[in-house]
Amino acid sequence: MSDTTPGRRARQFRRSRGRRIGDAVIGVFVRAGLVPSTYMLTTTGRKTGRPLTHPATVVREGQRQWLVAPYGAVSWVHNARAAGRVRLGRRGGGREYAVRELPAAEAGPVLKRYVAVASATRPYFDADKDAPVEDFVAEADRHPVFELLPVNSE
Repeated sequence: MSDTTPGRRARQFRRSRGRRIGDAVIGVFVRAGLVPSTYMLTTTGRKTGRPLTHPATVVREGQRQWLVAPYGAVSWVHNARAAGRVRLGRRGGGREYAVRELPAAEAGPVLKRYVAVASATRPYFDADKDAPVEDFVAEADRHPVFELLPVNSE
């Protein structure tokens, strides 16, 4: 742990009524395109087959894009793994992506980049924003990262 607080442990995510209300409020701003780098992520329910939508932050470097699961393997992660595809949208538009889950060594640098800009989710990480990449590689099993690969429209 590279945090300055001795014995600091990452907070565990619990889906609550407040979180659902917060997601709905943020969703309004995201759909309007008012929150940079945040999109509405739609996955297909692996059990129900219904579309499920949540706000998600996209990490970019050059032409590459990734989705980070700051709260761990939550429902959208399981759905993305099962379907191999997701949809990102805002401002009335959207695009389909195939997803590739990254191994820990590739995920570490993306997690570090994510934590540097996503202050609201920092408590869910053991490593702080100034920690070396190796600390984020060690956390990659708890925070899946997916590379977004655009699907050509047919």
